[in-house]
Amino acid sequence: MDTKDTPWEPLGQGKVTDRIAQQILLLIAREQLRPGDRLPAERELATVLEVSRPSLREAVRSLQAQGHLEVRHGSGVFVAEPHTVRELRAAVLQQQLSLDELFAMREVLELPAAVWAAERRDADKLDAVRGAYEALVAAAEEPDIDLQRLRALDTAFHLSIVDAAGNRFLEQTAGVLHDMLAAGMRTTMWVPGRLETSQREHERILVALLAGDAAAARRAARRHIRAAHIAGLSRIEAT
Repeated sequence: MDTKDTPWEPLGQGKVTDRIAQQILLLIAREQLRPGDRLPAERELATVLEVSRPSLREAVRSLQAQGHLEVRHGSGVFVAEPHTVRELRAAVLQQQLSLDELFAMREVLELPAAVWAAERRDADKLDAVRGAYEALVAAAEEPDIDLQRLRALDTAFHLSIVDAAGNRFLEQTAGVLHDMLAAGMRTTMWVPGRLETSQREHERILVALLAGDAAAARRAARRHIRAAHIAGLSRIEAT
């Protein structure tokens, strides 16, 4: 995340490392920094905060030990998922759940998400949904289709709708569910005709969301999830 996009400010009085940690935690609490966001580069952030790089490193180590930040060597420092989400993901991934159970939970989580996203009509969030849809369409039209990339973009589209719903618990839980689907089965896009059908279903969802039609968004999301469920079952039967 660029310092221009986040209100990083020079620190006031007090122990420097504590003040750095407090500012980062405050931005996380205000959702100006969200799980997965990358902090600015060390040199840049130290300059903005008007602190030494050793002090900044100490604050980062402290927040990493508390589980608030994740240091990825070669990539940077990122905001970590809350402990509860990591624990939920670990617990759920250990379970042997059936495809029926997973898709039933998709309906439980994603139908209300479509409704709330349509009702809220947050322009920025819906722009993100549109962007995710357009990226998925573009990938599907490439001469050599990368099915793994398509699955990632498909997940991004659905999670952008959950994000537009404006419920953090729903967002975190849906993320865990999609992780399970990715871990437990290959994409259904290879099933003959499924890619084209899925694109039409996605378009119906998007159109309903942009129109603010909550009932239509719910119907389109349900139709899409159930069609994906059937495609998933057909893939299992074919193996």
